[in-house]
Amino acid sequence: MSRTGFKKYRIVLLASLLVFSLSFISNSVWAAGAGLTKLAENVYSYADTKKSSPQNSFGANAGIIIGEKGVVVVDTLISAKESKRFVKDIKAVTNKPLKYVVNTHGHLDHTFGNAEFSKRGAVIAAHKNCLTNMKKNGEATLKNAKNFGLSEKDMKGTKIAYPSLTFGDRMEIDLGGQTIELIATGHSHSDDSVLVYLPDKKILFAGDVLFTGYHPYIGDGNITEWVKTIDRILAMDVDKIVPGHGPVSTKKDLEEMKNYLMAFDKKAKELCAASKDIKYIIDELKKNLPVRPEAEGLIQFSVMTKYLKAEAGK
Repeated sequence: MSRTGFKKYRIVLLASLLVFSLSFISNSVWAAGAGLTKLAENVYSYADTKKSSPQNSFGANAGIIIGEKGVVVVDTLISAKESKRFVKDIKAVTNKPLKYVVNTHGHLDHTFGNAEFSKRGAVIAAHKNCLTNMKKNGEATLKNAKNFGLSEKDMKGTKIAYPSLTFGDRMEIDLGGQTIELIATGHSHSDDSVLVYLPDKKILFAGDVLFTGYHPYIGDGNITEWVKTIDRILAMDVDKIVPGHGPVSTKKDLEEMKNYLMAFDKKAKELCAASKDIKYIIDELKKNLPVRPEAEGLIQFSVMTKYLKAEAGK
């Protein structure tokens, strides 16, 4: 594809961001109740009851794990406003200190609330690539938050807080009476994705390795490695899985995610090699993909950022 042609696709990509945002706004999220939901003793998931929108982190999930020494927070949502709400709900459950934040990956809906926790003394832990990616993209993404449907009012007080404790493969956090395993996935949903595993409770926080009921964002992913990561999780001793978006899940949802990814990748490659008509490509993908009620706009967003970009570079 010529440079002129690719520039046109970049313009369409910006438009697709709006489609992405509007798609979230129009759909409902999964949580049955506000605030924290107990998964096991001292382990909670966190989701919003409002409709999924940029303002409530696109329906992103988070969670907390409470030990004798304090609290580990899994992801921090999209803004200072959202993370302050999260902190308030945490304090309603426990008065123990916020010891650590674990970022499951570097995307804005999981990390832009970091500063509200770091200023309260929490150490932010993440994969080493998360730090690299946030330093590369964080400030620019915050500055251009309007591209994701976020206003200055939505992002008021939001500051980027980078991970200060990083690792490459695995790390353990000893909370006292609770050991938490952080497991790097390799390049799955992103090149900085991390699983948060509680082996004694058979609970896994999967981050955006798993979307349940949502069309996933694929643009930063490596499908081959992503599928391998899902196979690894399927072999683990896990009963409850907290996805990055969607309700608390099981291995059945992981199998469905795996099948979705393989179907999307195969069909998207075929369509993008044969045509550059974005409407045709999206319409055909919708016909071939499993039905998911949430975030249909991410189909177009993923095609634009991954598959058509790859074709343009040939």
